[in-house]
Amino acid sequence: MLLVFGADKVPEIARGLGKAIRQVKDATNDIKSEITKGIEHHDIDIDITKDVRKEIDKVKEDVDEITGPVKRRF
Repeated sequence: MLLVFGADKVPEIARGLGKAIRQVKDATNDIKSEITKGIEHHDIDIDITKDVRKEIDKVKEDVDEITGPVKRRF
């Protein structure tokens, strides 16, 4: 798939993608924190946490795949 945007729209799109990535990372960290708390209190089965971890990793891979070409290279 190829999308073409004018130069004036690229910064706006990059900001939007950056914001979306930050939201996914924040949500992931919140989930990790809740899982860790549950494990510490033995409220969550370890198998469930493994399944959740797999799903989180899939989302991260999808985000990286979508945003890879847009990320700035320093």
